[in-house]
Amino acid sequence: MNISKLETLLKKREYAKLDFKRDLNLKTAGDKKELAKDISAIGNSRGGRGYIIFGVEDKTKDIVGIKKDDLLEEKIQQIIANRLDPPIPIKIEYIHYKNKYVGVLTIFRSIQKPHQLRQNGTFYIRRGSTTDVARRFEVASMFEEAGFINSELIPIYDSSIKDLNLDILSDYLKKINIHYKITNELLVSMGILKKQNKSNYCLTLGGLLLFSDYPQKYLNHANIRIIIHYDDKKYIKVFKGNLIFMLDKSEAFLQDLFKYNKYPLRAILEALRNAIVHRDYLDKHREIIIYISKTKVEISNPGILINGDTKNTIIKEKNNSRRNNWIYQKILIMDDKKRYLESGLGILRIKESFKNKKTKIKFLNIDSRNLFKVILPGVKLKI
Repeated sequence: MNISKLETLLKKREYAKLDFKRDLNLKTAGDKKELAKDISAIGNSRGGRGYIIFGVEDKTKDIVGIKKDDLLEEKIQQIIANRLDPPIPIKIEYIHYKNKYVGVLTIFRSIQKPHQLRQNGTFYIRRGSTTDVARRFEVASMFEEAGFINSELIPIYDSSIKDLNLDILSDYLKKINIHYKITNELLVSMGILKKQNKSNYCLTLGGLLLFSDYPQKYLNHANIRIIIHYDDKKYIKVFKGNLIFMLDKSEAFLQDLFKYNKYPLRAILEALRNAIVHRDYLDKHREIIIYISKTKVEISNPGILINGDTKNTIIKEKNNSRRNNWIYQKILIMDDKKRYLESGLGILRIKESFKNKKTKIKFLNIDSRNLFKVILPGVKLKI
């Protein structure tokens, strides 16, 4: 790291990937544990590489400096090896700045996360500038992104076979040319059911979202919420049901809402369709939200791009990762309107909807909040 990069970091506030510390003490077991927690939290948090900068007051950014220790990197490597599972790659550098030494600990993006503290088995992440214990859904999301679990096949233990809509299930099986008797063993092999014991079965998350009438009985976050802000009033419409049902009803509502307007509705519909198959269904704190006002139309989707994808790499490579590929493959078959078989990528279709208009479309991948947002021009609706 050079001085220019250091000065750039010093201008920033602390956040999930950046921490400032006045000094570095590794004398006690408690000191070592705290450092291991901070390193694992930054490594587990979404985004690229992170930094802990020593010798800087975190409030004022005054340079107080630290004493140079040529064995420091080796000491930190030993702490990581003994306290983190799996270990996380780091590098320590000293930068001579304003006649003092500043220590920069770089925590590289890891392909082995999540990283766990050996002593207590806890996973840590950063919430803004604070190191905190990761919640269960956050741990599950990290394991999913690492490829260790498939969230769509997670059992929803309170559910039962009674929650299945057999008409939807039968129609799907016919479409994939399965005409023989439907058994529990068949549905387990397809990932729709999960066996709990000798006689009891429950639905998987994906099975519930696609093949039940009311997944929100167990997944009360799996909704689509449309908010219309018009003349200082807000109109809210919430759609519940399985994924195909919600998609049909919300699209019909939007088409009726925009029927007297020349706004390129296709862009909103495309963003909605993408949200349904790409959202993080383990994030139980948010819904898919479409916000419509005179100043902007915003489609907010819980779940950032995964596996290092960005808007530019998706457009360039035309081969983006899918968070819910199991669900996506089923919807391709179940959707009689064939909405997911249109050619081209979703982001490209959204951009093309406004290609003849002098307007800016934003795609925001917000790591710290696990949100992907599409922000389109506002619209004055005729309600």
